[in-house]
Formats: sequence, C-alpha cells, structure tokens
Amino acid sequence: MPSGFPPRGAQVNTSKGNNVKLIIATIKPFKLEEVREALTSVGVRGMMVTEIKGFGSQSGHTEIYRGAEYAVNFVPKVKLEIVVPESMADQVVSTIATTAKTDKIGDGKIFVLDVESALRVRTGEINDDAL
Repeated sequence: MPSGFPPRGAQVNTSKGNNVKLIIATIKPFKLEEVREALTSVGVRGMMVTEIKGFGSQSGHTEIYRGAEYAVNFVPKVKLEIVVPESMADQVVSTIATTAKTDKIGDGKIFVLDVESALRVRTGEINDDAL
C-alpha cells in the first residue's frame, strides 16, 4: 500500500503524534511466555509472534536421532513484532533484553525500526492512535 494513508474516504484524526517504532526481536521459544508477561506489565497491548528457524553465532548443532547423527543447521526461534510509540521503545527493548537473557549463546537479537505510518483498519485511526 502506498504511504498515502489513510485510504480515500476514511475518517481520521491526524492531529496527534506519529512517532512510532517497530521492534523486531528473536528469542528462544521457551522464553516467550515470560517475555509476553513482562511486556504486558510495562504497557504493551499487543504483538505478533511467529515461529521461525535461523542461525547466528551458534550456527546450528548436531543431534542423534534413532542412532544416526545429523546436523541441525537452523535453530528454532520465536520472532516478536511489536509496534509502540517512540516514547516506549527503549523500555520495551530493555524489558525484552532483560527477560529473554539466559547468558547462553543464541539468546537472540533486537532490532528497532521507524514506522512510516500505521492504520487501524476498523476505526481509521493512524500512527500512535492506531496502536
């Protein structure tokens, strides 16, 4: 969709702020519920969660299954995508980093990106009002 939010004919209030951040975090799957609870406690009202596979520093490992050894090149992870007002971004990143940390290789990564615009489909609200 072009950056011309909102769609033609939509009724929106554009007078409020529009500094919105997208936080993408990859974490170990067993940390998901703990991270979700911590984020809820700091005011995050929603997130998208995707089961993914990837590799980084740990670059996979070997496992034995039915007596045969094989390489596991991609490690299971969970990807969180959270859109928050810019004023909350540092706190959300800190909460994820603290809660997801195990002090072992493969704890994950966190990326913070600018969001050009956001739109709540139901109401037509945009940017931080859409969150």
